[in-house]
Amino acid sequence: MNSLNQAATTIPAPPPIVRERGLNGAQWGMLSFLVSEVAFFSTLIVTYVTFLGADIVGPTPGEALSLRLVIGMTICLMSSSVAIQFADHALKHDKQWKFCLWWTTTIALGIAFLIGTAYEWHELIVEHHLTISRNLFGTTYYTLVGFHGLHVTAGVIAMLIVFRLVLRREVTGKNRTGVELVGWYWHFVDAVWIVVVLVVYVAGTSRSL
Repeated sequence: MNSLNQAATTIPAPPPIVRERGLNGAQWGMLSFLVSEVAFFSTLIVTYVTFLGADIVGPTPGEALSLRLVIGMTICLMSSSVAIQFADHALKHDKQWKFCLWWTTTIALGIAFLIGTAYEWHELIVEHHLTISRNLFGTTYYTLVGFHGLHVTAGVIAMLIVFRLVLRREVTGKNRTGVELVGWYWHFVDAVWIVVVLVVYVAGTSRSL
């Protein structure tokens, strides 16, 4: 009997079951939202390409759009994507001051991008007389770039809200889901802008020349 008990005690216990870390409800919700946004922007981009070059009256993209300003705007937005990643990493390690530095940098770069968009639109309207009802280019351009600008504005507002919560210690390294989701959204907005630049400012202008 004692030998059986000793044999039983020598049997190693099975390893603990480690649950795989999956997405939580908020993450699945954001992922579903971003998928719907992909469909939305894909529709706008296809519409722009479809009507490109179909105008009877000008101005054309080659006449109105300038790559110099857009390059600066793109640098701002891509830099903000790097900054928000550093901010998330800082908060993950509970480095509040580093988070605040990188987060405010991201917000500032997003605002700089919006200022660039406003300046570009002012130039298009005043110097080239391009309005949303001027021609098909104006309609599709302002719709596509305008909705992207609207999404950037929403992202900046969301970051300002999160920043206030962090300052009030309501968001920490252990409770940073909101920061992570805003980061996902911001990276998506940046990725959409790259596509817009390639379709509208690179391919669009070269095709209309």
